[in-house]
Formats: sequence, C-alpha cells, structure tokens
Amino acid sequence: MNGASREALSAAREALDALTDNTSVDAGKLAGELAAVTALLDREVSLRRVLTDPAQAGEAKAELAGRLLSGQVGGETVDLVAGMVRSRWSQSRDLVDAAEELANIADLTAAQKAGALDDVEDELFRFGRIVSSSNGLRSALTDKTAKASAKGELLRSLLGGKANPVTERLIVRLVTQPRGRSLESGLESLSKLAAARRDRMVAVVTSAVPLSDQQKQRLGAVLAKLYGRQMHLNLDVDPTVLGGISVRVGDEVIDGTIAERLDEATRRLAG
Repeated sequence: MNGASREALSAAREALDALTDNTSVDAGKLAGELAAVTALLDREVSLRRVLTDPAQAGEAKAELAGRLLSGQVGGETVDLVAGMVRSRWSQSRDLVDAAEELANIADLTAAQKAGALDDVEDELFRFGRIVSSSNGLRSALTDKTAKASAKGELLRSLLGGKANPVTERLIVRLVTQPRGRSLESGLESLSKLAAARRDRMVAVVTSAVPLSDQQKQRLGAVLAKLYGRQMHLNLDVDPTVLGGISVRVGDEVIDGTIAERLDEATRRLAG
C-alpha cells in the first residue's frame, strides 16, 4: 500500500489493538466478522468504490457502512469498519486488503491471549513445508476449478484436532479466499503478521541436523543483536546442506553451509 492507504491501515491497526486490549472483547468472534466484511467488500465492487470515494464525506460513508452492517455483525466490528471508511484510501482494493489483514490480526490476537501464538506460528510454518513437499496437496488446494467448500473440508480433515483452531481458521480462509495470491505468499504474510504480534522478526533456519536448545538460544540471541529486534526461529532440517546453517530473514540470506562454501570454491576455480 502507498500514501493514504498506508496511513489508513496504520490507523485501523491501532483501533483494532485498542479494542482487543479490552479483555471483554472476543477477538476470535471479531476476526470472523471482519472476514465476513472482507468477503462482502471483495464481492461487491460498486460498494467498496462508494466507501472509498474521496468525493464523498467520510461521515456519510461511515453512516452507510453502519446501515449495511448493523444487525449483521457486532457493534465493535461496525465501529472498526466505520472508522476505516472515514479514512482516505489510494485504491478501493486497499480497503479490502486492510479488512482482511485486520481479520487475521484479530485471530492472532485471540491466539496470543490464549498463550498459543507460538504454536500458531510453528503450525503455519510446518503447513507451508508440508505443502511445498506435496505436489498433490498443493494442486488440490490451488485448483481454481474446485469448490471452496471442498477445499475447506479437505483442510478441516487434515488440520481438525491436530492444529490450533486459529491456525485452522487462518489457513482455511487463505485457501478458500485466495484473492489472487499464491498459497506460499499468503502463508508467508500470515507468518509475518504472527511475528509482528510481539514485535519479532522471523528467521527461517535450515540446518543439516536438528539444532540443540542451546544452539537455538545462542542463534536467536545473535540474530536479535544483529537486527535489533526479537527473533522467532522457524527451523527446517535439510541433509543436502551438508553442514552448518542457512538463515533467511525476509529477503536477506546468511548462508554458512558447507554446500555453499563448496559452491563458492567451485566458482572461484572455474573463474
């Protein structure tokens, strides 16, 4: 998002955080209602254009949103959406993206309140690894001709009772309402949102053998010092790296594997 939309999203996030700080607010219920609003705005193009029309007064747009949503969702959700449409958006599509992000953040907040955010982060990462290693599963989940309901049932059969309910809800929404994204990019976005809940960055660590608890603590401390933020480690074991570790933080890769050093030596000899 650019310009006005970035500012509007920031304000919406602050409003959501202020709301969910209240222990009486059911963040999971709020997430479901925001997801329903996202689906509505995604489906009704003319509506979202009206709600983001800069020529219309913000209060008039808020009143319209209130009339449409009242009785369909709770008062907290109505207030959040009303606040969002009062803001200026660079593109009407940005309003839908923002509503979806708030739904995901609300679900992650519910997990955080239940002390299960670490589990959700790990399960999102593990699910991504499972999908990347199974062409059949990935094809079934990304098949554009398959019904969303069938994909949802498949996911519930795979995740039900095995993953945290928040993890299941996030993945089901992503798969059944992809909105033009790849499955991989959607899972990565969810992981980043989960890490941001406690101002942490995500480091994907690949090693030839599992790291010990002491090694994980030491690596986490080194990365936290290097990046100036708390770091969550997503651990992956890949025997092909031959030794050492490879660390990816965002787009940056810190590669200390034997395989990488062998490749570098080969490149130098060839040069």
